[in-house]
Amino acid sequence: MDELELIEKFHGHLGPYVVLGYRMGLIANEKLGKDPFCKNVVVYTGITPPISCMVDGIQLSSGCTLGKGNIRVTNDKDPIAEFSNQSNERLKIKLKDDIKEEIDTTVTEENMISYSENLWRKKDEEIFDML
Repeated sequence: MDELELIEKFHGHLGPYVVLGYRMGLIANEKLGKDPFCKNVVVYTGITPPISCMVDGIQLSSGCTLGKGNIRVTNDKDPIAEFSNQSNERLKIKLKDDIKEEIDTTVTEENMISYSENLWRKKDEEIFDML
């Protein structure tokens, strides 16, 4: 099973925000370590779809989960995740404004899968700001 299939199976469908959340978790693993018990994350999306779908992607790839208690979601409605590890290293990942605007104005039920697949192929620096 490839990663997009895994994301779809976990989340229930393939959409841009779950793909972006998954990518954020991969970046955090690379920068802060893969051990899910040594990382924490605050996700600023809130719990209202579609932007909150980012939380599922982050849980799947980073291993930070509600069950472990190392993920917290605030209700700011911002596509931002701030990761930290036990060494107090921090990584804040923000979706670029133009990508968010593009998702909000052009993604429909008809093009959601193809748009998400295209997002998957983009480079990190094309879609995220690292703060």
